[in-house]
Amino acid sequence: MQEVLTAVTYLVVWLVCGKVIGIESGLTKLLISLGAAVGVYVLMAVKGRREKNQEEE
Repeated sequence: MQEVLTAVTYLVVWLVCGKVIGIESGLTKLLISLGAAVGVYVLMAVKGRREKNQEEE
């Protein structure tokens, strides 16, 4: 689930950068999209880790 959400985030942010914000540079769109996708991946990992720790207690 975590990987699917990361991939969807990447695509959505890429489209938002291109269509809504109007960023023309491919490198800029790539960096923003990858940053958002990695951020979502890390947030989901932290959330999962906290849930696992709460179950153990």
